[in-house]
Amino acid sequence: MINLKSNEDNIRLDKYLSTNLDYSREYIQKLIAAHLILVNNKPAKASLKLNIDDNITITDDFLNTEDNIVPVSIPLDIVYEDEYLMIINKPSGLTVHPGAGNNMHTLVNALMYYTKNLSDIGGATRPGIVHRIDKDTSGLIMVAKTNKVHALLSDDFKHKRIKREYLALLNGVFKSDSATIDAPIGRDKKNREKMTVTSLNSKNAITHLKVLKRYPKNTLVSCTLDTGRTHQIRVHMAYIGYPIHNDPVYSHDNATSFGQFLHSYKMTFIHPITKKEMSFTCPLPKYFKDYLDNITED
Repeated sequence: MINLKSNEDNIRLDKYLSTNLDYSREYIQKLIAAHLILVNNKPAKASLKLNIDDNITITDDFLNTEDNIVPVSIPLDIVYEDEYLMIINKPSGLTVHPGAGNNMHTLVNALMYYTKNLSDIGGATRPGIVHRIDKDTSGLIMVAKTNKVHALLSDDFKHKRIKREYLALLNGVFKSDSATIDAPIGRDKKNREKMTVTSLNSKNAITHLKVLKRYPKNTLVSCTLDTGRTHQIRVHMAYIGYPIHNDPVYSHDNATSFGQFLHSYKMTFIHPITKKEMSFTCPLPKYFKDYLDNITED
């Protein structure tokens, strides 16, 4: 069962769900018509206008109406694996789980081809998926093999016991050696596919930035998060005037198909079963590294 709480006011139910779930508005309307989505425990019309803090419940039947996810032979870069969990180096361009318009080429399809030992807490379309990174963000992502481990890892993420470090190339030369961006993030009212810094219907978001190297027109930085909001690093960097290089959404520059130069570089955590501290890093993808090698340094 999926439970959501509306953080917006006076917005249609179908529109809200289509922007907060990975399903099309048309598909969500069909599910609402089948009474598979409830608002405050009552069946609701697609046109229902939500209020802030309305409870939206999607029953297990919702997930079961999805087409069966097909295992697909997609290469996996496995950084670590044991009987409880996996750490994957996800390439830029690979979506984490199936959604509207993409049911075949995702990390989930690859995982299902590789193993049948995946948690199912997240539902039929998200086996093993404890957390997500954006399609065009590369790097480390964690996968749970059992429901017990999934629940323990989810709690670790919730209470910030899992530490993640990102590498990002910013447009512009950032003058300070470090900074903390403390600015709430919510959905952009003008563009439902974007997030933005706003005081309206938002959640607190804190990003710590450290400069690693300066170039004539760019800055390589390390970012760590106190919170895990959608597009958080991308939104915060754009907000301070240094958007991530090649970001197709938050930068004004034309972007290549590679997408934003943002890489989940390091992950440190206590293993939920063995209780050993574990730490993993993975190198920058070749396209990212080659770009750095070919720009003139200060």
